[in-house]
Amino acid sequence: MKGQEVDLIIHNAQIHTLDLNNSIHDAIAIRNGKIVEVGPERQILNKYRSDETIDAQGKEMYPGFTDAHGHMLMYAKQLLGVDLRGVRSEQELVHRCEQYKAQHPNLKCLVGQGWDQTLWAGQQMPTNKELNRLFPNIPVCLYRVDGHAALVNDFLLKKSRALDQIKYLKGGEILFLNDADDDKGSSSAIFNLPRNSNSGQYGTKTIFLNTIPTGVLIDNAMNLVQPFIPDFSKADYLKALLQVQDELLQYGITGVHEAGIDFEHIAWFKELIDRKKLKINLYAMLMDTPQNRAFVQKNGRYRFHNLSIRSFKCFADGALGSRGALLKAPYHDHPESHGLLLTDVERMRNLAQFCLKHGYQMNTHSIGDSANALVLSVYAQIYRRKPDHRFRIEHAQVLDPKDFQKFANFAVFPSVQPTHAVSDADWAEQRLGKARMKGAYAYKTLLGQFGMLALGTDFPVEQINPFATISAALNRSAKEALSMEEILRGMTIYAAFAAFQEKHTGTLEKGKDANLAIFEYPVNGVQGQVQNYAWRTYIKGKCVFKLDAL
Repeated sequence: MKGQEVDLIIHNAQIHTLDLNNSIHDAIAIRNGKIVEVGPERQILNKYRSDETIDAQGKEMYPGFTDAHGHMLMYAKQLLGVDLRGVRSEQELVHRCEQYKAQHPNLKCLVGQGWDQTLWAGQQMPTNKELNRLFPNIPVCLYRVDGHAALVNDFLLKKSRALDQIKYLKGGEILFLNDADDDKGSSSAIFNLPRNSNSGQYGTKTIFLNTIPTGVLIDNAMNLVQPFIPDFSKADYLKALLQVQDELLQYGITGVHEAGIDFEHIAWFKELIDRKKLKINLYAMLMDTPQNRAFVQKNGRYRFHNLSIRSFKCFADGALGSRGALLKAPYHDHPESHGLLLTDVERMRNLAQFCLKHGYQMNTHSIGDSANALVLSVYAQIYRRKPDHRFRIEHAQVLDPKDFQKFANFAVFPSVQPTHAVSDADWAEQRLGKARMKGAYAYKTLLGQFGMLALGTDFPVEQINPFATISAALNRSAKEALSMEEILRGMTIYAAFAAFQEKHTGTLEKGKDANLAIFEYPVNGVQGQVQNYAWRTYIKGKCVFKLDAL
């Protein structure tokens, strides 16, 4: 009997559909980018025929993974500048900058990313002293691994006149030395900083100092120098974005929730799609700018092939590593600081109402317990008007235990990155103290409240590797560890729900997009097994990565 014609049949596989019954089948038939049927080997091979039939050699197939919180643009910029990931000291940081300078003799600006002082002996923030000596006449800006702090040289500080704007600074810090023997002399300054933050009010703090900046800018202080840093060309960015895509596809990642883009980036992604270069499914969160709001007012929910735009990114606070996360009580290792409020509460409320009006989602970076409490209070007002809003809290890293219930009460979607718990393990308790650790990196608790948990990596802050995510989530403390099924759903169907895409992707079921990954090795919870990758990756039935083609 002549079978129905399809475009692709994959058989001799262990197909984990992740449907409601967790069905496992042997074969799949695909036509026009959609799944026609998943079922037993004999049934599919008898019922369908195709010019392309793939023997999966008994390997495991899953829905293509989605990274529910990543930064393709940030990673692209990191690839273009000096790579500071993994530097073990301030001296090594300087050495890498020297190497980069030697490789780029006509350097007009030095931009880098990836340093993390918590990896260094003493864990002290760096200073720009050596950078000033090596780069006296060009701007230097070296971003911390999380993008929430930067080390800049004096040339850039003077060019931007950043120090003249301290009194207007909100939600940021400029760090200074306190060396009475320095020949620059002493003085006092009043900083306008949000130190008393539970109410969202900004307080003033008088600091006596020698007016010697270390060059470290935290959170909104970076905005003072940003306009004076020459950027890489669009052509360079587009090339680097495709490098990032290649790495994603090698891991079986078929979708990314891009956590924050400017207006100009919409055209960049559309250009790559028009050129048939950008194949990955991109769910982009807009930064809250006047241009982006105007775009939404004109276009509403926007889709351009595999680019979907229907959400905004907001920053409630900074990062724990640079002590910018907003805490209810002071930092355990820095008792004069509560952290930083990056967006005032009225602005958050305004954005929430704008999103509600235009059918958009609001996704708020929120790490500290105070920031999380503030965001939950903003979202509570939205829930009363639209229960299925799917507004997200990105990171939800530290919570007051009494606030967990609010995720259920107000239907707030938690989006977390389990590898942060591993990277922060050596110093998180120093920042928080033992008591607050009970509400930190609480993945199982968050899942229990909302019923779903979107999982990502926050790359390039962490590595893209989804198997590192699996390992981190499985091996979290006994109370907060996730099961293998919960993790896989967090990277597939829960991530789809977090982007309003559950009808089209996230499981391998009839009628859904044929986004799938076949892995070289079994996907299991063996501790330490993070060396796995895709054997084949498909997006809408088209093979976008083959291991043997490398």
